[in-house]
Amino acid sequence: MEVLLLEIEDPDCFWVTMKGCGPCIVDEIEYKNLNAEMNQFYDKSYKDVDEVKPLTVEEGQICVVFSEELKCWCRAVIKSIMYCTDHYQTECFLVDYAKYIFVKSKDIRVALEAFMRIPYRAKKCRLFRTKPVTLRIDFCEDTAKIVPARRWDSAATRYFQNLLKATTQMKAKLCAVEGNTFDVFLYVTIKDEKVCVNDDLVSKNFARFEEAKENTGSCADYQENQISLSAESLPMKIVNPAHAFRPVLFQEKIPTNVETGLAVSSSFLEETYKRSSTDLNESTASSFQNLSEERNFVCLSNKIEPSSILETAPLFDGLKKELTRKKFLGPNFTESYCWPPVARGCDVVAISYQGNDPFLYIPPVLTFLQSGSCYKSLPNRNGPLALILCPGWKKAHLVFDLLKTYERCSRQLHPMLIILGQNKEEARSVKIRGCEVIVTTPYSLLRLFEHHSLLFCRLCHLVLDEIEVLFSDAIEQVFTILDCYKKAIITEEWEYSPHQIIAVGTRWNKHIPRLIKEFMNDPYIVITAMEEASIYGNVQQVVQPCMNSERTAVLLKILDFTHNNLQKVLVFTNSVNEVEMIHKVLKSNSIFSLKIHEKSECSLKYIIEQWTKKYSSGTHVVLVLTDDCMQSLRITDATCVIHFSFPSPRIFGQRLHSMSDNFCNVIKDSSVDQQYTKARSVILLTENNNTCHALGILHYLQHAEAEIPPELHDFMAKMLEAEEDKKFSRPLCAYLKTFGTCKSRTVCPDRHQINLQIDVCQNIPDKIIQTPGCVTILPLHIVNATNYFGRIVDKQKDQYTILAEEINEYFKKPSNKISVKNVEKLAFYGLCEKTLFHRVQVLEISPKEEENLFFNVKIKYIDEGRTSQVQSYQLLHLPAEFQCLPPQAVEFIVCRVKPIDNEIEWNPKVTHYIHNKIKGKLHEAKIVHTLGNTAWVDPMVRVTRLSDLKMSVNEYNIRSEILSTGLGTDNPEHITQLQRLCGHIKVLDDVKNLEPLSMKEDTAGPKNVSNPQNMSMHENSTENCNSSKITFGDHQCDGVVAQTKETEESTLHQHICFHPEIKWFQNEETVTVKVKIASVADCKCEFSKEKVVFSACSGDKLYLADMELHQYILAEKSTCVIKDKEAIIVLVKEKKGAWCKLLKNKNPQVSLDFEHWEDFEDKSPFPVGTKKLYCPAAVTEELVESSEDSETESDE
Repeated sequence: MEVLLLEIEDPDCFWVTMKGCGPCIVDEIEYKNLNAEMNQFYDKSYKDVDEVKPLTVEEGQICVVFSEELKCWCRAVIKSIMYCTDHYQTECFLVDYAKYIFVKSKDIRVALEAFMRIPYRAKKCRLFRTKPVTLRIDFCEDTAKIVPARRWDSAATRYFQNLLKATTQMKAKLCAVEGNTFDVFLYVTIKDEKVCVNDDLVSKNFARFEEAKENTGSCADYQENQISLSAESLPMKIVNPAHAFRPVLFQEKIPTNVETGLAVSSSFLEETYKRSSTDLNESTASSFQNLSEERNFVCLSNKIEPSSILETAPLFDGLKKELTRKKFLGPNFTESYCWPPVARGCDVVAISYQGNDPFLYIPPVLTFLQSGSCYKSLPNRNGPLALILCPGWKKAHLVFDLLKTYERCSRQLHPMLIILGQNKEEARSVKIRGCEVIVTTPYSLLRLFEHHSLLFCRLCHLVLDEIEVLFSDAIEQVFTILDCYKKAIITEEWEYSPHQIIAVGTRWNKHIPRLIKEFMNDPYIVITAMEEASIYGNVQQVVQPCMNSERTAVLLKILDFTHNNLQKVLVFTNSVNEVEMIHKVLKSNSIFSLKIHEKSECSLKYIIEQWTKKYSSGTHVVLVLTDDCMQSLRITDATCVIHFSFPSPRIFGQRLHSMSDNFCNVIKDSSVDQQYTKARSVILLTENNNTCHALGILHYLQHAEAEIPPELHDFMAKMLEAEEDKKFSRPLCAYLKTFGTCKSRTVCPDRHQINLQIDVCQNIPDKIIQTPGCVTILPLHIVNATNYFGRIVDKQKDQYTILAEEINEYFKKPSNKISVKNVEKLAFYGLCEKTLFHRVQVLEISPKEEENLFFNVKIKYIDEGRTSQVQSYQLLHLPAEFQCLPPQAVEFIVCRVKPIDNEIEWNPKVTHYIHNKIKGKLHEAKIVHTLGNTAWVDPMVRVTRLSDLKMSVNEYNIRSEILSTGLGTDNPEHITQLQRLCGHIKVLDDVKNLEPLSMKEDTAGPKNVSNPQNMSMHENSTENCNSSKITFGDHQCDGVVAQTKETEESTLHQHICFHPEIKWFQNEETVTVKVKIASVADCKCEFSKEKVVFSACSGDKLYLADMELHQYILAEKSTCVIKDKEAIIVLVKEKKGAWCKLLKNKNPQVSLDFEHWEDFEDKSPFPVGTKKLYCPAAVTEELVESSEDSETESDE
């Protein structure tokens, strides 16, 4: 049979229409008549187009649409649906013309049965048993061979297309049917020569013949019927090929004439609901089976045809091959919409959850840069064609690495990464000759621009990466750069050159509208994050605080509105019972409402009919539903959403999607007032809301600049405090320690307050306590420019030096190198590294593999602070005498300096510079603050001793060295912020569980070594801290000749946690404890049988005494009374009699009150002889012990 070619994709997919006559072939005249009837019906028959609009739109639906290209109404099948700013946009396949077009949902019409009486004109075909091949090259064996391929390569497709376009006659021989595609032998006539296309492709090595399969339909089955071929339609089960091209919905009954009028339209509207995949007349329960499926959302300002597969993506062939070689799966949903406009050189704003991924713009920008002809009109000077602005040096490095990776498959672009400090000489020395792409930060670019005034003279592409961060941290710099770019492209020589701005990010920012209006030219706005699209769409967010019991009354008040326009309101709840309750209340208050949930008796069909029915202006339609109904209803034209039940952030976005048709593009339509909004979201905030969800939603509302009632600010503060309390067992935030503040406090996983239970431990080296003020330190492990681990060195007699010599001497004997068989977590071992032996502690043990004798363990060098991975057999048994000395590693932080340009991490340049300068060298430092195992130092200087001159000089100051690199700046608030943090120390309500503070002696003898936890640092010792009472003297470091004014100003006297002075006396029944604190505030005293925990504040200081008693008391009868300068605690003894001491363990802050001692001695029940032996002895013992320590009376 003769066929006429309509469309070609490849040999596996091309479209034809039948020519000639036959029992199943429709003449072209019939198609022309059909078109005329449809044009007349849809153009003139109905004045009110709502009568012929479909109630729902879904993929696979048969409909009629208007083609702007063909200027007529056409039968079509909906292939995909995209959610745009103010409408649905559908991709439709014209079944009579084999064309794909995009149509707005409002331009779709229902297809009358009368217009389906003849088959589709376009028939989908593929070459019978002709499969693609490709050339596979084996670089290892240096061979090439033709092998089967999954898809047709571009050369084969091009040859096939050229062959068919050059033909003067085309015939097809039907051989088999599979699904909705017909397998044919295709014959073409070219210059009076007849060619079988199947054979021709095989002979030219573009294809191969596939062997016959048992179940493949034979040619004889269909050859005699001379049938036409199938059209692209809905998935269907083919029984008779003669009916294959008919739509599923109309195979049973095909009308013979066209009926017009209301009756036909009404009857057909009922048929429209008979969907191919789900019959809406079935029970409601079956309709909810697929409600959990997520649908991608996109909000577009202009129509974009997405490229969802790599083969059709708008990238150059070399880049596609490179991406395929790296197993790139293809563009994701956002990339499929971003790449086409970027590759065409258009301005683009993309907001997505993946908005921080550079792949949104790098491949299409590289593709555009390949076309060198676009830039011929530019001046012949040095300057980049593309400039990528990143929010920080770390992101800039990532983008630059990606450019270098994929630049290999393109023309030479010579990209440069430019990160400049504040040294002007460095910026002056930068050479950008031949560079076509620069990756930098806003601050670095402006420093470069000061010395390279022609930087923008050739700039065509400006990329703003992570736009919300750029606007947050460097808004002035970004708009300065935009102004410079705008001035550069005004000149005449730019008239025929591309100029493009690309902005990508994860969140919408209030400054983006200014960017679009002042600097962009009709940009393509692509938003795939629903919550951000609602901000762009100017949705009004309303927060209504109320009690949980008042929600219904508040709901009625919200619904009691008067509006001239039609109002469609959705009320979302979490439960079926709430739906029924709300519906009943609304009904009783004469409010027209609908309801639906998974157990509802109403069908989806009825709800959709009622919701989409045409209502007059001023009508209010209310639908109460549960969240699981959203996917099935697919409502997008609501004007108001009321969150009766508080949503999670994920559900919140889905609910907002129900109003997407009413999003306002206030940027594009300048006539729309910024205050005007068609869509409104109302949140009922109650006391029972999930704290985690509520905090996330409220953060979003702040981001959306919604008006939050004043009473909610305290609520938010409490929720933030509750969130911080959840992190109370986490390590102290490293940024807080290093810089005094954390920029990402709400999302940072670590703690931002002092936890006495963690920060005040007993395991830090005594050197921090015993050596106040200036110390000698040895940095051994450099974390970054200001954070190091090392040791405090005793110049007179360093205990660790002696211990290290003994350990190395011990392990020199081969017999002492005993490998550990059973490795235990947190235990101490020896480890040989090159020629030195170290003490290490096991932090983690990896699971053993059955076939391996050895396994990996993570260890920490307890005297250096660094960690490492080693094999288990490398660990050596460490004798107990080598474990006596506590771990020596201390964390040091240099104060009052931070990275420039609002960076939160040090540039590797300065870290590398400081690492090489200070590692392993002795430095003098003044400790200005301590917290557990961390000491803040200011200054930290390298002192060189000139023995001949008998003097010392300061070689360098670490802080000054960092500033001299130009990558650091002053941070004067560092210590002040730490002091403020420690001034708000949080005391747990359950103070009983706190470890004693400064009550136990720090004894680490061999008998204590058996339990490593008693003497070792915590597993995360960088965060473990101790409350150290430090009194700093004013004396200078030994040998430091000059002390700068900067150093003197930095001297601070800081006390983290204080133990109060305590005096006690007793009688036969009670013990009286006097706690000496002036102006006591926030006092708390907890009694237990064997312990008393007292805490109080005085000014900005916190006092804490955790007293483990020598004998038992009656907690319920014990009391605490506050006076002006002291707190008096009266402890009732469980057993009458005298106590020889107050506490189990000695504490220098606790002493006897001798003013009351004599009274007790007179009333003592003991005989005189015993009294003389006991009481004076107790006093004498305490005096002797205390005189050795601190010349104060002790309690032992």
